[in-house]
Amino acid sequence: MKIAISGVWHVHAEGYCKTAMEQGEVLGYYEPDNSLAAVFEEKCPVPRFNTMEELLASDAEGVIICAPSNEHLDYILPAIRAEKKIFTEKVLALTTKECEEIEKALKEQNTDFVISYPQLSFPENLAVMEVARSGELGKINYVRYRNCHNGSSRDWLPPHFYNLDQCGGGAMIDLGAHGMYLIYHLLGLPVSAASQFTQACTNPGANIKNTDGAEDNAVTVMRYQDGTIAVNETGFVSSYAPQIFEVSGENGWVRRTGKEVIKCTEATEGKVVTVTAEYGPLPKPLEQFLAGNTVPGCGIQEAKALTRMMEMAYGR
Repeated sequence: MKIAISGVWHVHAEGYCKTAMEQGEVLGYYEPDNSLAAVFEEKCPVPRFNTMEELLASDAEGVIICAPSNEHLDYILPAIRAEKKIFTEKVLALTTKECEEIEKALKEQNTDFVISYPQLSFPENLAVMEVARSGELGKINYVRYRNCHNGSSRDWLPPHFYNLDQCGGGAMIDLGAHGMYLIYHLLGLPVSAASQFTQACTNPGANIKNTDGAEDNAVTVMRYQDGTIAVNETGFVSSYAPQIFEVSGENGWVRRTGKEVIKCTEATEGKVVTVTAEYGPLPKPLEQFLAGNTVPGCGIQEAKALTRMMEMAYGR
């Protein structure tokens, strides 16, 4: 597939570009910020479009959206109207209203759409969800996901990742998105949510960048109609912390810690046993998009759900 990259603001733009170059052809990119463009071109020497209109007039079949989150609507709608297939970085938009505008345009143009939810392709997560959906745990009553890195405490996040206007938040709306869409995949939308957001970073370099006071340590607790509780933990101030995905029910539990998945249920007679993933790593959403495939769990409804969950997490 011939690809154009619209915006290189997001830290994943470089990786997306390299994947697209390996699997197809990258015709070029558009980025209005010269400093961001210069950094991008050091890693990905592809042509730069002078204007958005020039990108949209190109032969690109698909567009990868890596613009600031608060500008996604301005990048995505013109691409849809130019009959380009859409692959977008999460979150789709900062408000449900904007998501609905995008959904309307997608329906009108019958456009292919994929949002980047890579954790849905991880075999460990698939193994946890398979056990959870099998009925082996009985009625599910608790889900917990933890995903953290040291982007603030080791000061490798770019300054614009602390810009609350562009990002719509801090750690929760960025790294915390993975936990949200995995929880949605299992439980759907919650009826309420409450969060605790703090700034825990002590690295002076990162704190100088974080003039907006974006949270770097975060947890959101969600309540479901049937009494189930889901907890999503994230942050930019943890080193060597494994990803944890745990589902508990009346008849037992299953837990992922890093690459290991174990369970303890009535079926195992209360013994802790290793769960072997039935699948190897599935192609990531971008890889499937470039191959022209639809990606279950990465469509417009799931994209809208993530934004709604973030609105609830931030009390909007």
